Amino acid sequence: MPSFENTWLPFLYLYGVGGFCFLVGMIIVRKSGALNMNSKRHKRWFRILIFGYFYFVVIHATLIIAALYW
Repeated sequence: MPSFENTWLPFLYLYGVGGFCFLVGMIIVRKSGALNMNSKRHKRWFRILIFGYFYFVVIHATLIIAALYW
């Protein structure tokens, strides 16, 4: 079985550092006024972006678990 450093460490780095960059980007977008949370369209796309990030985290983790244990 592969070690933690070969399986989960890259996953944590990818979504940890990537998530931090994503979060900083979302904060910049909100503070710059490019995102108007009063607009229905903007709220919808904000939710889609947040959902998309976590969707890929879950899919990636599921595939890692499948590769390790099945």
